[in-house]
Amino acid sequence: MVRRALRPAVFLDRDGVVVRSEIRDNKPYAVRKLKDFRLLPGATKSIIQLKSLGFLIVVVTNQPDIENGLVPAAMVEEMHQKLRQKLAIDDIKLCPHNSHAFCSCRKPEPGMLLEAAGDHEIDISNSYMIGDRLSDVQAGLRAGCHCIFIDRRYAETKGREVGTELVATSLPDAVRKLIAHKSELLRQDAI
Repeated sequence: MVRRALRPAVFLDRDGVVVRSEIRDNKPYAVRKLKDFRLLPGATKSIIQLKSLGFLIVVVTNQPDIENGLVPAAMVEEMHQKLRQKLAIDDIKLCPHNSHAFCSCRKPEPGMLLEAAGDHEIDISNSYMIGDRLSDVQAGLRAGCHCIFIDRRYAETKGREVGTELVATSLPDAVRKLIAHKSELLRQDAI
């Protein structure tokens, strides 16, 4: 049996990174209606750029509103179909559990990233997690990824240490930082 070479991936949080979140009291929430499900500016171009660099693209998203009974799983699947139609993504991993479930898939646990790594033969140590919540960064670090935190200045992250040196303001900015970081790593390897 011939084993394929491992490929790097970019794991993207969904809400606040790829699609618009609903912001209430400076806290982000997933939208619950298909009509409110909209891509953030620059998402399409950023993902095309990452694909051109050879990255697999995997969306990893906590969706506790499913278990909490606030949105049907079928509605979330419709939203994900819309993502698949509009974006060059390779997979979507979803955790439908709320914070009381203590499952291994809910970020900050690395379960979704590790599952995707197994499914797609991903080189996790050369992969990136891009997210706008502390739990995204924690999941990426626990999985062994490089992490980029998109600082949306939510109330929950104000003044907190996120545990990564790479901080961006948007997905397009995160892609620029990823490219610079990857170039720096290649330069260091060449020395």
